[in-house]
Amino acid sequence: MPEAMTIGVDIGGTKVAAGLVDSSGGITHKTRAPMVATGDAATGFAAVKEAVDAVFSEFPEARAAVTGIGICAPGPLDPNTGVVLNPPNLPCWRDFPLAAEVERVFGVPARVDNDANAAGLAEALWGAAVGYTNVFYATIGTGIGTGIVFDRKIYHGRTGSAAEGGHMTIDFHGHRCGCGKRGCIEALASGPNIARRARAKLRGGGKSRIVELAGSLEQVRAEHVGQAFREGDPVATEVLAKTAHLLTVWLGNIVDLLEPDVMVVGGGVSELMSSFFETISDNLSHWAINQRAGEIPLVMARFGADAGIAGAGALCRSAA
Repeated sequence: MPEAMTIGVDIGGTKVAAGLVDSSGGITHKTRAPMVATGDAATGFAAVKEAVDAVFSEFPEARAAVTGIGICAPGPLDPNTGVVLNPPNLPCWRDFPLAAEVERVFGVPARVDNDANAAGLAEALWGAAVGYTNVFYATIGTGIGTGIVFDRKIYHGRTGSAAEGGHMTIDFHGHRCGCGKRGCIEALASGPNIARRARAKLRGGGKSRIVELAGSLEQVRAEHVGQAFREGDPVATEVLAKTAHLLTVWLGNIVDLLEPDVMVVGGGVSELMSSFFETISDNLSHWAINQRAGEIPLVMARFGADAGIAGAGALCRSAA
């Protein structure tokens, strides 16, 4: 092995993915193991051990080269202690010392953080934000997660709970979010809520390619809206243009609060919304006091489906 490596572990409610991450963010020897989220703590940890063991099994030389294991886990968690607190999607873990257990079993330092923080760090170290000092990262998918990276270090806030940008309210009369607040950007512009607004638009019986792709109104998902948009469907175009407007209002607030050097967008909905990035940038100055808001680059993330592994691997790099 010519260089020190890290292992990135991405934990979800149904699977654990792991991979070997090199010093430039390259990922090899990816593995997966099923996660039993409703079992006991030991069963949940066994899935993590299985995924990491599989990396070592595929590439035995890694045992001498791995200098740390980073883990992306659902929150709430404490990134300072590596303790997973009480994540709704992982009921098997309550106050579980995940970092300490990984260190005990594998004998190398371990770091734990949430997926958006870690993915933002990976973009700052190796991805679309290389060369920028202050980075705002957003992942748009089933929810909207965000991370803030200053000088290649994650900003965690006082207790580790900073950067919950997806739960910033932009319409206090708006749709109720899963967090309990009204009008969060997640409740308005995440994938399920793009689909919700499309279904509401079509409930009057108007014709649209969206329904043809989905099979029925009840089955409409964001991906159907996206495909219809690419085919020129006017309803899909209107729904996504509204989504872009909501994201513009939100990012205007982000600019006034942080004025980052770059804003990076990842997640499953990011490619769909990338067609509107230029429009969002052009209109940012209407939703920010900062009249130079439109100068801030708005770019796609480098890491797609591997963002969790790359981000977890980044956590153990010295710059983290």
